[in-house]
Amino acid sequence: MKYGILGDVHANLSALRAVLERFDREGVEHIISVGDVVGYGAAPAECVALLRERGATVVKGNHDAASTGELEVLYFNPYARAAVAWTRANLGGDEIDWLKALPLVAELEHCCVGHGTFHRPELFDYILSSTDGDPSLDTMERAVCFVGHTHVPLALLRLHEDPLRTSTHFDHEEIDVGQAHRTLINVGSVGQPRDDDPRAAYALFDSELGRVWIQRAAYDIEREAARIRAAGLPEVLADRLSLGV
Repeated sequence: MKYGILGDVHANLSALRAVLERFDREGVEHIISVGDVVGYGAAPAECVALLRERGATVVKGNHDAASTGELEVLYFNPYARAAVAWTRANLGGDEIDWLKALPLVAELEHCCVGHGTFHRPELFDYILSSTDGDPSLDTMERAVCFVGHTHVPLALLRLHEDPLRTSTHFDHEEIDVGQAHRTLINVGSVGQPRDDDPRAAYALFDSELGRVWIQRAAYDIEREAARIRAAGLPEVLADRLSLGV
C-alpha cells in the first residue's frame, strides 16, 4: 500500500492542492492527515471539503478541537486565538460536525496516526526529542506511526538489534522503516512549515518496500498570503508563510 501523509494543513488551500497533485503523480492509494486541517489559514471549509472528497483518514488536531469549541484557547498565542475565532465564524454546521467527529488516534493496516502523542493524545503534547517521543514509542499499536503538531520533520527509530535505544533523525529524506522495531515520524507541515523551508512538507510511505520519504512541494505562497490578508486575519500569519517559521 502506498500512503500519502499530510502534515498540518492549517487551512492553506494552495499548499494542500500542490501536495495532492504530488500524491496523484506518485500513485498514492490512501491519504492520511495528522490533523490541524484548520487554523491560521483562510480556507478552512475548502480544505475540509478536499479531504472529505478524497476519503482521507484524518485525526483531530488542537486547532481543529479549538475551532469547534472542544478545546480552550487560553494557552494559544494571540494570533492563533484570532484565527480560531475567525475559523469558527467561517465554518458551517456540517464542517463543525465533521471536525468534532474526528478521532484523536487512528489505526490503519500498516501504520497509525495521531496529532501530538500516542500515550496522551488528548493533551496535544509536542514531540521535539527522543525523550518526548519515548512514551509514544512504548505504547504504539503499529511499528510505523505518524504525528504532526510541531511543524518540523523528525524521525525517531528503535532498531531491531537495539530496541531500547531511540535514535533521532531531523528532516531525514528517506527512512528505512523495514529495519526498525518501531518508527515514529513527524512529517512537518503542509500549510505552515517552521523549519526555515517554506515549501509544503509531507511524506510518502510504501508499506511493501518498508520506506518512508519526507518530501517538499513548492506552492503559490503569495496567493495564499493574499487570501489571509483579504480575510482580515493577522498580518503575521501571511508574512510567515514565505519565511518558513
